Amino acid sequence: MDNPVVKEILSWLKALLIAIVIVLLCRHFLITPSIVKGESMMPNLENGDRIILSKISSIERFDEIAFEAPDENENYVKRVIGLPGDTVEVRDDDLYINGEKYEEPYLDEYKSLLSDGQTLTNDFTLEDITGVDTVPEGYIFVLGDNRRISKDGRAFGFIDEDSIIGDVKFRIWPLRSFGFIK
Repeated sequence: MDNPVVKEILSWLKALLIAIVIVLLCRHFLITPSIVKGESMMPNLENGDRIILSKISSIERFDEIAFEAPDENENYVKRVIGLPGDTVEVRDDDLYINGEKYEEPYLDEYKSLLSDGQTLTNDFTLEDITGVDTVPEGYIFVLGDNRRISKDGRAFGFIDEDSIIGDVKFRIWPLRSFGFIK
């Protein structure tokens, strides 16, 4: 094996193999790309946005997450609203978690388009839609930002924490929106 061409080829193959292993490990354990499908997270995330998900972030209230859909063979992106032990209610277009009113600034753009008397989110309680009044341990409750068309926890109930793929951290496409997700 004194042939320099063979040595160079083997060196390149070894480097390529190491790079592939590193990419696969990162994608499996740290981050993964995904594509937003549909309009349920507009205007914050739009149909066709390419995003990067962190698989190592702890999930917090109001994070945008991707998860395996409980009712279809695809992935959804929604916003975390209820954590284990929380009560969730929407009354007069205001969100209440554990009886405390929360502001939802990510909804301001759509709320500004409503006529007087219209609401973006119809009134509900967890008990109304799931039959229980608190989010069970090991589950979360999610809503889409485009509340009028979003197929979310109001339609399919709670999300098993094991079905979470990752926390949306970064948008890579379209380039005009390139950057970290707030």
